[in-house]
Amino acid sequence: MTQLATYLEEILPEMKNVSRLFSLPESVWEGDPAPFAFEEKEEGGCYRCTCTLSGQSATLSVPVPGEEGDPRLTDLHRKRAARRLCKQTAYELCRKVTGLHPAWGSMTGVRPTHLMYEELHRGLTPAEAARQLQQTFDILPEKASLLQDIVTVQSRLTPPNDGDMDVYVGIPFCTTRCAYCSFSGGEIGDGRLVEPYLAALWQEMDACAALMRDAGKRLRAVYVGGGTPTSLNEEQFARLMDKLMTTFPGAEEYTVEAGRPDTVTRGKLACIRDHGVGRISINPQTMVDRTLEVIGRGHTARQIEEAYALARQVGISHINMDVIAALPGEDLHDFAYTMEKAQALHPESLTVHTLAIKRSSKMHLEHAPLPDGDTAAAMVHMGLETAKAMGMTPYYLYRQKYMAGNQENVGYALPGHACLYNVDIMEETTHILALGAGGISKRVYPEEGRIGRAPNVYNIEQYIARVEEMIRRKRELFLEG
Repeated sequence: MTQLATYLEEILPEMKNVSRLFSLPESVWEGDPAPFAFEEKEEGGCYRCTCTLSGQSATLSVPVPGEEGDPRLTDLHRKRAARRLCKQTAYELCRKVTGLHPAWGSMTGVRPTHLMYEELHRGLTPAEAARQLQQTFDILPEKASLLQDIVTVQSRLTPPNDGDMDVYVGIPFCTTRCAYCSFSGGEIGDGRLVEPYLAALWQEMDACAALMRDAGKRLRAVYVGGGTPTSLNEEQFARLMDKLMTTFPGAEEYTVEAGRPDTVTRGKLACIRDHGVGRISINPQTMVDRTLEVIGRGHTARQIEEAYALARQVGISHINMDVIAALPGEDLHDFAYTMEKAQALHPESLTVHTLAIKRSSKMHLEHAPLPDGDTAAAMVHMGLETAKAMGMTPYYLYRQKYMAGNQENVGYALPGHACLYNVDIMEETTHILALGAGGISKRVYPEEGRIGRAPNVYNIEQYIARVEEMIRRKRELFLEG
């Protein structure tokens, strides 16, 4: 059996992802035989793949990567070459059949910057690497330039090493659940689960602090997310901040999400300030009231402005704002209005997300009407231009499946305000201890080119009941692996 045939089951889902870039229906993969067919073989030291659809075909080949000292690396690089070949061949055929040119070309992965870094490690300059990605993956020049800007900013940040570790603390409660949300957690309701959850979280925090000491790791960045951490009442939130700083002191950076303005109070903001947290997020998503109602946010645009002003009055010096392009019912005028309002507030960083409808979200279940791909692309471009006008540069990027217009999520920041944790988690360069329901801890194995994972259960009640198991999973990953 050839190397390509061995990977057939793994390659097929990614081939389907390629066809989705061109809005081809799932039916092209159905039937026996299916309309979309591909065959692969290894001959003459090359992998060769041929794809056929609608009476047209495309054939590409690449050399089989050579033997390396470590058999695992040999297998990894050959597997990667096989996968990329099949995806690229499918892409060439889809372009031929449809005449379309996706913005990110044949890239379907969530972290395009990884490919940029591969080229840099080969000795290319950022500009050369960007041109190489254009040529290899057929991405648009604007996207190649975006990647070049991001790696340039990231090169100025303190690089992590094997002795560094980030900590994520998840508070999976919100006042209401957004229609597009697929994350773990739920509405805080009567609050009956909060105290049992915090008790379990305290236990996991203590155990993970001990794990870090046992593993000889140094704390780099701490991120408190959710859910909405500020959905806790003031007394609970103060206890969270006290526990966080006594258990995980001395990080280079602390971020706390205060994403929902209806949960922000002067007391919570003062608590954040007094505990030395340098960065918060207040996330409007949109400044259009009718859209806020449609997506279930439960607050108004005016409350966003009030929460932002209150944070400035209290003395918060770094505020990030998240917005989402391609929300249901919005057009370019609506998104331009959100950008205008965000620009007037002068945040230190701005994250422009593109709506991704996950299968578990309410919006997916209700089949909400969404802007088309061209509108989504224009919104994302408007976000880039707005960030530039505010003096910001892009510093991290990631993509998701089912994103409107096959676009991306980009974080922009003023000079000196890039978030270390965001870069670490997206570039997968740093060990991550993720605490709380739904957290996924990651151990980086740079020599092997892989990531080990220890997931926490998503269900809040299951997390409370099984927290000792969650702790054990992390110790096995970081101390026994």
